[in-house]
Amino acid sequence: MKERTTNHVKKVFYTLLIAFAIVSFWRGVWGLMDLYLFPSNLILSFSLSVLIGVLILYLTENLVKKLV
Repeated sequence: MKERTTNHVKKVFYTLLIAFAIVSFWRGVWGLMDLYLFPSNLILSFSLSVLIGVLILYLTENLVKKLV
């Protein structure tokens, strides 16, 4: 029983650690985009970010279908 509880605690800990790593990564990416992707023109920067994201999703559609 103790081994099962220990495994559960490890899984929860690793899940939280991975979640923190993902959030930190995206925070860094967004911070860099705020600094370097048209920092003086927010509307253009946000619009271009949306277009880049949609383009990447469209181009990798088949890859995503294979993963899911």
